[in-house]
Amino acid sequence: MTNRTALTRRHALALMGGSAALAATPFGAFAQSKQAVIGTWGGDYRNLLESNIVEPIMVPEGWEVLYDIANAPPRKNKLLAERRLPTGTLDVACFSDIDMYEMSLTGVLADLDTAKMPNAANLIPALQKSYAAPHIYSGLVIVYNPEHASPTSWSDLWNPDYEGKVGFADGLYVQNISAAALTNGGDRSNFEPGFSKLMELKEMGARVYPSNEAVAQALNSGEIWIVPMWRARAYQWASAGIPVTDTAPSEGVTPIVFEMAIPANAPHPVGGYAFLDAMLAPSAQDRFAETMGYVPTVTNAPLPAELEKKLTFSAEEQANFIVPDYEYIAANNNDLREWWQREFLG
Repeated sequence: MTNRTALTRRHALALMGGSAALAATPFGAFAQSKQAVIGTWGGDYRNLLESNIVEPIMVPEGWEVLYDIANAPPRKNKLLAERRLPTGTLDVACFSDIDMYEMSLTGVLADLDTAKMPNAANLIPALQKSYAAPHIYSGLVIVYNPEHASPTSWSDLWNPDYEGKVGFADGLYVQNISAAALTNGGDRSNFEPGFSKLMELKEMGARVYPSNEAVAQALNSGEIWIVPMWRARAYQWASAGIPVTDTAPSEGVTPIVFEMAIPANAPHPVGGYAFLDAMLAPSAQDRFAETMGYVPTVTNAPLPAELEKKLTFSAEEQANFIVPDYEYIAANNNDLREWWQREFLG
């Protein structure tokens, strides 16, 4: 175990240095070994991939899993930069459904062969796609400290009583702009009205944090009271003793699916399929629900009644889902990110 961990850390550092670092190692050397390189986020998600999928399922089968840690934009850029290479550096790329759809339009993803993923037979039909496998899902809600706030809608973020106590996760810029747009005449296909509303919040002292983990620390310390966030995170944080709960905004919940895909030029596609199949195993799905609060994407991983009540959405909430307009977001994502960074963060 020690040798595997050390090797993983060494290769992860090389991967984080970019494609050039991997180029120094002949790809043929990797081809004969049972390895899988996962492009994913760091923090809790990476740690839970390790404890819920890699250690209990992949390692006993002789697989070594390496990590390429980055936020979504650099990972997207990596795939695009490597798409003309005969062999890339990632075997699995992790994205939200929004970013994955955008990547599917560029031709960098392989069409999945579900015959190589036996557990895919149990996928929820509505979540199945040809270019990606759904890992876990949740929805965007208002997470708040009930000792200091009682919001019911996105518009409550502008309540003067909460001035200086509203927070945002930097990585959720699309969702943050969307939520603001819904309070100002916008909809799932028009986020522009959200710009001016967010600038109002900026003037009111809204805070932006570089990661979900940093948001959790701010909620725990009382630096902020309210944040748009996935229901799964509210469960995870409350379970860790952070004083938060959540509510579905009256405007509607935006569902989120975190997905995994295999790049068309993956260096170890066999390892990629092995990882995808492992992440769909009922045991892995149940562990992610228990430890991270996300709902399983397979039908053979039922949740205990109490956990299901905390994590899932009622029939009324589902009827009010605001499903993302993937085409609109893909066409405008660069502009949205540029506005967020230049105007809201600047």
